[in-house]
Amino acid sequence: MEAKMNETTLELQLFENLKPELTSFCYRMLGSIDDADDAVQETFIRVWQSWHSFRQDSSFKTWVYRIASNLCLDKLRQAKRRTRPVDLSDPAVPIVELLEKFPDSAWIWPAPDFSGSPEDIFIRKDTLELCFITLLQILPPRQRAVLILKDVFEWSSKQISETLGISPAAVNSALQRARETMDREKLHSNEFSMMDVEPDRELLSRYVEAFEQFDINALVALFHEEGRLSMPPFAMWVRGKDDLFKFFVLTRWHCKGSRFLPITANGGYPAFAQYVPSGEDSYLVPWGIHMIEIKDKQIYHVQNFINTKLFSRFGLPAQIHR
Repeated sequence: MEAKMNETTLELQLFENLKPELTSFCYRMLGSIDDADDAVQETFIRVWQSWHSFRQDSSFKTWVYRIASNLCLDKLRQAKRRTRPVDLSDPAVPIVELLEKFPDSAWIWPAPDFSGSPEDIFIRKDTLELCFITLLQILPPRQRAVLILKDVFEWSSKQISETLGISPAAVNSALQRARETMDREKLHSNEFSMMDVEPDRELLSRYVEAFEQFDINALVALFHEEGRLSMPPFAMWVRGKDDLFKFFVLTRWHCKGSRFLPITANGGYPAFAQYVPSGEDSYLVPWGIHMIEIKDKQIYHVQNFINTKLFSRFGLPAQIHR
């Protein structure tokens, strides 16, 4: 009995040590932190159930990743490719009330930091940025897995071969095709070139101040001429200062009185959780997670992810006092 308990404790600890890294792998594969959490939880269940069959012919890590990879590939076979509103359609004309929603499964969603430990900051933080996550979804699932394991986690072709159950030659072939596709898509991506731009903390502070005061003129002045605002799960998005102004006027009734809490997302990038007035005078309730991209010292793209389920995943309160 004691030996069995010790084995179970070891199993739990081994998996717990892998969990942050595994979650980040599943998130890059699936584009959704909810789906990544589900995949990691299901992986743990399968590890628990199959522990007796682990023969040590490969490392524990490789075995766990084999289970997780297969789960992700199964999920992706049954799913449509996730994207963002700006990649799906043209900007809105005319500017009207938000109406058309797509299901959560249609969109890329942001993710919190996977671990609070500095030692667990993952290799190549840039590969957690939303633009990169979006580009990954273009790849066929198996090519996506190969690229992530090779170029992000820096695994050998042999490890990847053992994990995915394909030959080293097939790994190298998939990797070549994946890299070619990614290089081509990067050239066509306006936002990929901005990934190295350091966040302008002063500009972000001015955005929060203007939004909390709901000073529309001050808010629009912060945007680039080609500035854009998107709001998953709504398909509609807005581009250009004139249309941004019209949109903020249209949504004043909902957004006036908002408050922001600073957070970090997708590898430590600064973001803001927006709380809006509720039916009660004393508190505000969750609305969206704002992630802001900057170009030429101006706001190029505000992605406001309107998904209140994200708030608990980011460890945010269910309400805040006014």
